[in-house]
Amino acid sequence: MASFYDFSLISRTGEPFNLADLKGKVVVVVNTATACGFTPQFAPLEQMYKDYHDKGLEIVDIPCNQFGEQAKGTDDEIHQFCSLNFNKTFPQMKKSDVNGANELPLYTFLKSQQGFKGLGEGKMADILRGILPNVDPNYENTPDIKWNFTKFVIDKSGNVVGRFEPTYDMEEFEKYVVSLL
Repeated sequence: MASFYDFSLISRTGEPFNLADLKGKVVVVVNTATACGFTPQFAPLEQMYKDYHDKGLEIVDIPCNQFGEQAKGTDDEIHQFCSLNFNKTFPQMKKSDVNGANELPLYTFLKSQQGFKGLGEGKMADILRGILPNVDPNYENTPDIKWNFTKFVIDKSGNVVGRFEPTYDMEEFEKYVVSLL
């Protein structure tokens, strides 16, 4: 059976990014976009990275253009946007698919470990509940990523211990991540 550490990605600059190098750390893997209603989540993610990176937190940013084409730019343009608007410093990978025939093998694995458990409550959850049936009428019954800023949490031993939809409260998300450090 595959392990989180068996996968590698390609950084935005084209370099290999081996997840085995993250052993012993708590890792957040997040699919991002620059023109999304959830894009402001870059700010709390960056703050978490600054506050906890030295304590063993790593955040892996995987831009994805599959949801409303909200990550249209090149990898460099996305990096510039995030740097200028959010002072983002955590690692950005090459823009990739997280669902479908061309999805990253890492995402096939992550979704097999933590399926979809619902969108929760709130305005943004209600908005997504209005959008998603038009995209996939069966969205509630598949493990596919539903939208930008879905976050997977991997513990220090490499176990995929959480999946947080973009509608999940970021303060509560931070508390969960910090509890694993």
